[in-house]
Amino acid sequence: MTLATAESLTAGLLASTIAEVPGCSAVFRGGVVAYATDLKGTVLGIDERLLTHVVSESVAVGMAIGATRVLGSDIGVGTTGVAGPEWLDGQSPGTVWIAVHNARTGRTQARLLGLSGNREEIRSGAVEACLTDIECVVRDAAPRTGETSSGTSE
Repeated sequence: MTLATAESLTAGLLASTIAEVPGCSAVFRGGVVAYATDLKGTVLGIDERLLTHVVSESVAVGMAIGATRVLGSDIGVGTTGVAGPEWLDGQSPGTVWIAVHNARTGRTQARLLGLSGNREEIRSGAVEACLTDIECVVRDAAPRTGETSSGTSE
């Protein structure tokens, strides 16, 4: 399975963290840093109406789906939120939405994080949560013992 990222809050930190793993080029397609709101629409294809509230589940999901479409990957990850120190979009620092989309199954999981700390700690916490969720999606997609890749028993 291949992986791509679409990052706002993390601003490339997730892609950079993935790139630290030797051999990642076998699965990591790349990433889009769509920090500016308009890029979430023009580059990732998120509906303009959703962008009135960028710190939201729907934007994180749209970013994850957009990553798979734009970068041609099986799995896409989206991050959006508030690193602080100021509030954004009516949300306090540490409010983070992450989403992981599996293009093979069409399933997307998203979750809201309430992180604490300074900007660096919030962004790092979001990356760690994304890595955990990616691992879960990959594990769930792997054939079980006694199954073929089509999901049928041997």
